[in-house]
Amino acid sequence: MQSYTIGQAARLLGVSPDTARRWADAGRVATHRDEAGRRLIHGKDLAAFSVELAHSGSGEEEPPHTSVRNAFPGIVTAIKLGDVAAQVEIQAGPHRLVSLLTREAVEELGLEVGMEATARVKSTNVHIDRA
Repeated sequence: MQSYTIGQAARLLGVSPDTARRWADAGRVATHRDEAGRRLIHGKDLAAFSVELAHSGSGEEEPPHTSVRNAFPGIVTAIKLGDVAAQVEIQAGPHRLVSLLTREAVEELGLEVGMEATARVKSTNVHIDRA
């Protein structure tokens, strides 16, 4: 199973490493130590925590400003495989992205819950709602 350092988890959650460390110290997300003594978070634990965090709206920091608006790095939180098609969910900070693709593509990429992945969005239609 893939594990993430506190710094990697912070980047995926869209917070500072200090915030991720405080959450781990408070027991909000479970950690374990590797042979070198570094604290790590199991991918499945991080996936579950990222969904919980998104639902609670507890992100403490603003997302970084970037001109790349169509790339959403995050963590795979769910995969539903059919005979031909598949549905993959990625939690990218506060954003939940769902992609429908072929089962073959999921298998070729070796996607699993808890893995780091980037959702890239390309659309010919963009709808804007006024708040």
